[in-house]
Amino acid sequence: MISYFEREVLPHVEEAWINLDSVKIGYEISFNKYFYKHTPLRSIEEVKADLLALEEQADGLLQNILNF
Repeated sequence: MISYFEREVLPHVEEAWINLDSVKIGYEISFNKYFYKHTPLRSIEEVKADLLALEEQADGLLQNILNF
């Protein structure tokens, strides 16, 4: 780490410095970039039909809960 810094950075920027306490060695893999598979959104008609079906299922549920 220090040899890279001295070899590659210091010749170009003399006042550069490095905080070795904050340096982490490793590699981060973007799982979304390599493993994500796009699924297209549903049509508005399908969503509307699902909402209407849920509304029919819930019909009267509020009255049963609140004893109206």
